[in-house]
Amino acid sequence: MTLNRQHFTEQLAELFAQRGAEPYGEAVSQEQHALQCATLAERSGCSESQVVAALLHDIAHLYEDPEEIEQHDLRHEERAGELLRPLLPEAVWQPIRLHVAAKRYLCATDAAYHAELSPASRHSLELQGGPFDGREAEAFLRAPFAQEALVLRRLDDLAKDPSMRTPALEHFYPALERLLRA
Repeated sequence: MTLNRQHFTEQLAELFAQRGAEPYGEAVSQEQHALQCATLAERSGCSESQVVAALLHDIAHLYEDPEEIEQHDLRHEERAGELLRPLLPEAVWQPIRLHVAAKRYLCATDAAYHAELSPASRHSLELQGGPFDGREAEAFLRAPFAQEALVLRRLDDLAKDPSMRTPALEHFYPALERLLRA
């Protein structure tokens, strides 16, 4: 699984064509979730880096078996960071790498957040190690891009609406291409 800077948008389109319709564990597909997340970032006035991070945060799931995702923590956030690190600026891949840690942090520090998680997100939280303890939460906050990861996590949680309309994947290509050249 190697992505190429020169052909990244074509590779991404192919991945979504092949695997984007697969279930996400919620009421939306993998592709719908990615597009919703990026659209919400864009509508919120986030930076291009944050919009692209929102679009690509679950890219590793497109390489994984959906049944395995539901049974094991495949560390998709780490795999996505590894895939994207050679191609995109840190402001894109670091929040992606930390978006699961952001969920664990929020669950440890905000009881209301934890209570509002969807059943699928609660299940994945258990697989991912559950809420952080106090020391882990403090360490997370000191990590570079922790604040951006928290924004990404909140967008991720909102991007599960089966009736939400989004632009097509191609809408995000200009921002993606600018960041690929950065």
